[in-house]
Amino acid sequence: KGSKKSITQMFPEIYRRIFPAEGTSRNYEISFEDKRYRVECNSILLNGLKSEDREEGEILLVFYFFDETEIRDYQDEKRKKNPVAGLIYVDNYEEVLENMEEVRQSLLLALVERKILKSMQSYKGIVKKFEKDKYLFVIEEQHLPKLMEAKFSILDEVRSINIGNDLSMTLSIGVGVDGETYADTYESARIAMDLALGRGGDQAVVREGDSISYYGGKTQKVEKSTRVKARVKAHAMRELMLGNDQILIMGHKNPDADCVGAALGIYRLALTLGKKVKLVVDEQCPAIEPIVEVLRTQKDPEEEIFISNEEARAMKSESTMLVVVDVNVPSMTECPELLRKIPTVAVLDHHRQKSEIIREAVVSYVEPFASSTCEMVAEILQYTQDKIRLRPIEADALYSGILVDTDNFVIKAGVRTFEAAAYLRRVGADVTRVRKMFREDFDHYKLRSNIINRAEIYLSEFAISTLDGTMISGATVVGAKAANSLLSIQGIRASFVLTKLADCIYISARSIDDVNVQVIMEKFGGGGHLTVAAAQVSDAQFADVIKSLKEILKIMKEEGDI
Repeated sequence: KGSKKSITQMFPEIYRRIFPAEGTSRNYEISFEDKRYRVECNSILLNGLKSEDREEGEILLVFYFFDETEIRDYQDEKRKKNPVAGLIYVDNYEEVLENMEEVRQSLLLALVERKILKSMQSYKGIVKKFEKDKYLFVIEEQHLPKLMEAKFSILDEVRSINIGNDLSMTLSIGVGVDGETYADTYESARIAMDLALGRGGDQAVVREGDSISYYGGKTQKVEKSTRVKARVKAHAMRELMLGNDQILIMGHKNPDADCVGAALGIYRLALTLGKKVKLVVDEQCPAIEPIVEVLRTQKDPEEEIFISNEEARAMKSESTMLVVVDVNVPSMTECPELLRKIPTVAVLDHHRQKSEIIREAVVSYVEPFASSTCEMVAEILQYTQDKIRLRPIEADALYSGILVDTDNFVIKAGVRTFEAAAYLRRVGADVTRVRKMFREDFDHYKLRSNIINRAEIYLSEFAISTLDGTMISGATVVGAKAANSLLSIQGIRASFVLTKLADCIYISARSIDDVNVQVIMEKFGGGGHLTVAAAQVSDAQFADVIKSLKEILKIMKEEGDI
């Protein structure tokens, strides 16, 4: 246009750092005014070319602009018409109906079905019921943003239906986008549904390639009254164990009472089946010190229960089985390499699933409604035909795992939790012994009081406090206990305690209402349960993390998510 304008001024998407190296070329996609271009840039070395304003050996950049506006518009139009596959499952079909009068059951089901059909019609989609509690729907991709913008309001609509039902019906929705074939899109929807169910139901999961979005998840997963799944998984675990000579049991990093208790329960099962068995657990952890202390005094001199990561890596993997307890995220396990090394893997966990899960598992038993992994292991021990005789410390460890994870039978304690506790009591768990084992150190008690004293109440319903645990043993445990204690304050819906250790800040999050702290912690790269969650933030300061937390809480409150 006559003026010597820099190309980077005209097209900010093209800047010096992304120019191609000498003798190479590079492609860019840019927009300018109402046009869309593919730009090819060639880097040419000027050899033998010399002019007034050019030196020999200088690099010349040549840009070719190809107008692709029309073809890109067609591609966008085609993409808008792509089919999006979705699955809708009723989470608690049996549980809701068994507590209702028969005359009202058909009315409730008709209302739920009508809501689903009406919702999909508003997005010009088709929906087909293929089982009594399962639906398949297909919509065009251009309508998906509206569905996501409405945060899958169908979840709230179905949950609000009340015609005398004691429990609300909840839905799980899995959506698959942008598969290469229709089959790929459907498979993506099925994986999204597995994630939605694994995270406790009552939510929608949208899966587009490796990108996953979550919506909803405001209610606790309803506890299943039937134990058929527990019996089936117990049988599968036993058969796998019988087919291997050696069993390794692994928990998560920084093991807690639930982790070591569940590991000891599986350890006793493996010994009863006559197998060699070891625990890959860091015994130098303050949270499990009372249990490890008793194990040291009671074990045979010949018998070494715990092995280090190095020793586990050195063991032969043929005819070895790995049982992972209290964790289903590979990177959070004590020794992730074992997952790749050992072909036979079983997973027992009660945490809501994230997109990163242990995919190598032959048996995966993940129940988000269970209070603890110890509860699940106690059920498995009851369903194996072998007469399992737990030692007092093993029964105590299983009982303490339930006790700690339910905060003394307050959080997430269902009917099956008390049944598991009753079984453990019958086989030798001593309530007084467990209470004495987990009594708090006086210094820790004072620290916990200090954390509560300096708590800040944000937006009148969120308690936030901090602890510098640099010189304190078991600081994260103190932080978690303080977060539990803060929930006892009237009006507090959720509490967050930030504990600083070395260059990392550990966040313990707890809630007592319908605040989903799992979703909040996932924004910091963590996770957990609806009412109990945690996260770790590396290379951060208290002020920055608190600022980010407040921003998240404010936005979620304004948008009605909490």
